[in-house]
Amino acid sequence: MSTTTPPASSQALREALSDLLRVHAPDAALLTSLGGEVLMIREGGAHAVPGAGGLVPPDAWLDGGEMTWLTHDGALLGLIWTEEARPAPESMTQVMTLLLSAQVDSVSREAEMLVSQLPVATAWLDGHLGFRTVSRTLLDLLGLPEGALSGQLATEVWADRPGLLAALAQAAAGRAAAVPDEQFPRAGAEPLWVRGEVRPYFGGGSAGVLLTLQDVSGEHHQAARVRALLDTPGLQVLLGADGRVWQASQGVLDLCGGAAPDGPLWSWPCFAEGQAGRVNALRDLLELAAGQGRAAAELPVWQAGGMAPLSLPFTARRTAVPGMLLLEGQRPVERGAQGAAGLLGQVLAVTEDTTVVVDQAGRVQFISDQAARLLGVESGRLAGLGFTRVLADLGVQVYTPDGQVTPFPDWRAQPLPMDAEVVLGLPAGTARHMQVRLSPVALDGGRLEGRRADTGRTGVLISMRDMTALRHAQAQLRHDARHDALTGLLNRSGLREVVDRFVDGSAPGAAVVIGVVKFGDVVAALGRTAVDHLLIQVAARLNDLQGAAHGYAGRLADDALAVYLPGMSPAQALGRVEELLRPAFRANRRLVPLAFALGGSGTRRPGTPGQDPAGSAVLHEAELAMQYVRRGGVAGAEVFAPFMREELSRSFELEDALTEAVSGEQFHLLYQPVVQLSDGRALGAEALLRWEHPALGELKPGAFLPQVSRAGLVTQVNEWVVRSAIRDRGQVRRALPQRRGAWQVAVNLNLRELQGGAEFQGLLPLLAEEGAPDVEVTSASLMGHPEETRDVLNGLRAFGAKLSVDDFGDSATSLASLTQFPLDAVKLHPTLTARLPEDPRSVSLVQGTVDLAHRLGLRVVAVGVETPGQLKVLRELGCDAAQGFAIAPPLALPELLAWLGRQP
Repeated sequence: MSTTTPPASSQALREALSDLLRVHAPDAALLTSLGGEVLMIREGGAHAVPGAGGLVPPDAWLDGGEMTWLTHDGALLGLIWTEEARPAPESMTQVMTLLLSAQVDSVSREAEMLVSQLPVATAWLDGHLGFRTVSRTLLDLLGLPEGALSGQLATEVWADRPGLLAALAQAAAGRAAAVPDEQFPRAGAEPLWVRGEVRPYFGGGSAGVLLTLQDVSGEHHQAARVRALLDTPGLQVLLGADGRVWQASQGVLDLCGGAAPDGPLWSWPCFAEGQAGRVNALRDLLELAAGQGRAAAELPVWQAGGMAPLSLPFTARRTAVPGMLLLEGQRPVERGAQGAAGLLGQVLAVTEDTTVVVDQAGRVQFISDQAARLLGVESGRLAGLGFTRVLADLGVQVYTPDGQVTPFPDWRAQPLPMDAEVVLGLPAGTARHMQVRLSPVALDGGRLEGRRADTGRTGVLISMRDMTALRHAQAQLRHDARHDALTGLLNRSGLREVVDRFVDGSAPGAAVVIGVVKFGDVVAALGRTAVDHLLIQVAARLNDLQGAAHGYAGRLADDALAVYLPGMSPAQALGRVEELLRPAFRANRRLVPLAFALGGSGTRRPGTPGQDPAGSAVLHEAELAMQYVRRGGVAGAEVFAPFMREELSRSFELEDALTEAVSGEQFHLLYQPVVQLSDGRALGAEALLRWEHPALGELKPGAFLPQVSRAGLVTQVNEWVVRSAIRDRGQVRRALPQRRGAWQVAVNLNLRELQGGAEFQGLLPLLAEEGAPDVEVTSASLMGHPEETRDVLNGLRAFGAKLSVDDFGDSATSLASLTQFPLDAVKLHPTLTARLPEDPRSVSLVQGTVDLAHRLGLRVVAVGVETPGQLKVLRELGCDAAQGFAIAPPLALPELLAWLGRQP
């Protein structure tokens, strides 16, 4: 909890955000940054999140519920979380985004200007009750044009509203007050009723009054509807426990002479005629109902015109309104059906379905408590009224499941039973999906024959089962099937479906697929929860971009997202996305500069039958371009070109064929001899790996080693090379024991794989038995992890291997590595020898390298020697050994044996 009092403007904004949650989503929470601190805001207020370095959602938010991002110009303003898996109301998120972005754009903006953006009719008045700021919502509510109240005094504008002015004056004096219901006329429409509150308000450097109004016309119109509903021949009276009559049905008024006299009900002539004891019976009935909730008794009723009194059964019960009772009587004409209808009512009352029984004319004969609660009225008020008229008077709208206005199913025009599904739009603003079944029913205890009863009256049973929860669950399942659970964006199938509908080739548009470079390394370094938060931030930026560009965003895979932007070329779309992703992302308290591979593709006209739809094709091509970029392991952006498909296809084919190549002996080794320059004696040979591909012919390592790494086959390939080199070394020693008994071969090994330990341990039995070959490692592989590298090289040396650093002199060369590691020789990069002897600078560079290596006790081997002139100058410069076509090309084992037989 923050211990300092925030500025007035910040406090006003906190209250506004809390009020928004209270009105629109009381179960939601908002995480945002205000006044330099991270706040958790709920309907009851706000508190600071201690130790927070950014908008990092709690782990519980990532495990369940629904998260909504508030973004502005690519910046994350806040996170809204609801425990139930449904998004926050869009109207609320729009207003919150407006309020928070206003803070970002101008931190000095006055508090009253922020509060005026609330979706509530709001006015800021100064201490003299002059209007300073009025929300657009208040002007719309009162039907006033822009600027109608600006600069005016409330005492002049509302001079004819003393109650409203009295409340404003009380607030100006420092006391909050309620605004009584006020009626405002409206041209061509029913009068507007408003209710509100005023309170003293301090902010923006001055004091004033904050007035908020709300439309309560619905309550007044509801009261009018109640009066209309009591326009029935049934006997119903709404009254207080003191006997004061609030509303009486037309049936009671007709029974009592057609007009409602003054005074309590027991003073009405129809109830007061005769002995006083009869009056006391009505009082006793009402008092008993007020205390126990329900009571019944037979009461005499004197009819107008001097007719004899009727003894009618009456029931009095409490209503949902405190202090209000409902008195219901039963007319004589209704009593003949009491047994059967009463039994029917008892049976229907205990069912789970919402039930209404109507006669053939459509008048309500019975309505269950569930149905009454659904409509929001007391069941007794509806007896005898036309059911469809009740729906209209209550403002209930009927829709088809796809949202089209429709009448309630008509039981007169269609055979019964019948079933239908409708959506009821209720006066409270909610909608309920209802499964409706209409069935014939005998009202007076007779037996049904077809649609009619053999005796008595026939009615219709309207049974409605609430399917709202099921339909919402089905909608959620449909949503989940098309959306990504973590980011809320469309998933692959959802994005493809939307873009398929959008793309027709008639207008330009482009898709961009975004892949996180080295995603696995990022997960290993930061952890899954932090990476999920990073992905949420990426999704928030894409969501902001799709809104601004009227496009669509989605998540295609764990580490790949996409966006389709209409009206742009691929190059333009790539530029927009690159700009959007350039700022660093935040994980916990650290900034993380993620690297992205971007691929773009433009729309085209739909293909012929058998081809991918245009939308699917553009996404697929953009993804191919992204994979082409990411294959290099560095960030970049490329527009799709057909050659990318061919190269990727070839790469994937090579990966598939590699396992068979290792196990099926498609690999073989060639050997390029290394000779000593001082006397021409052959010292050994470098083993060069080749793949004899069944379709592509002989492939050098550069053509397939990247695929070896991606396929996870480096260990198997290295082990095959070492075993084969040791085997062939043994054959040379056995074939030429006198001259080549100490013949040695050198192999190139992936030092990073050996650093893992598992591969090196797997080679130990072989090295211990046969002795290690010489090993060449690249200069780049010596950079980083020096301790692990030194351990591996010492282990190889312990088994007899001589160690050389290959490609010495390229851009990744580190002179420090020559002293850090147990090396025996350096092998010059071929580009150093290629410019000999013509280039004086290359001659000097080779001379310096040879001198440096010799001072460190290292031998120097030249690689790529092609001409006798190069051999001559290398010998003069003091180079120890050389290999290349000037000496011998790479040779298969039989050719190597023949070549060695001709050498001294």
